[in-house]
Amino acid sequence: MNHIVLVHPAIPQNTGNIMRTCVATNTHLHLIKPLGFSLDDKHMKRAGLDYIKDLNLTVYENWEDFVSKNKGHYHFYTRYSNRTYTEEDYTQEGEHYLFFGHEHDGIPHDILRDHLDECVRIPMFASSRSLNLSNTVAIGIYECLRQQDFPQLVRHEVQKGEDFLLREAE
Repeated sequence: MNHIVLVHPAIPQNTGNIMRTCVATNTHLHLIKPLGFSLDDKHMKRAGLDYIKDLNLTVYENWEDFVSKNKGHYHFYTRYSNRTYTEEDYTQEGEHYLFFGHEHDGIPHDILRDHLDECVRIPMFASSRSLNLSNTVAIGIYECLRQQDFPQLVRHEVQKGEDFLLREAE
């Protein structure tokens, strides 16, 4: 299974959008405290819409609590890596954890230093400081899923039907 791990997220709307992405990709979401908002925040709930009821969510008191309960392949998304996220191998057997940090400070540097070989970055134009957190999560999880051949994801329109555009034209 794939997992998204947010380390100290601060902006409720970003977390709400990420919740929606996790439901759409059948991905477990992990939040590591401290959080910059309450899980009852109206902005987070609005961004997550009605998907939140289907979310697989676990909240941890701190980094040590998370690490003690979750073993697998760790992938840290940070601007400090020289390897791109597409160079990472997400096809290895086992659990894959994609880590993303606080919107302002990223993943704490002491955590990154302990996992330098597991750090990746998303290339950007030199004058850009960062991407929006929810966009970064979407880029990361879809690369992971692409390499895994999109396990359990539907490849056609479900709600209106696979041939909706053809039927609509008739």
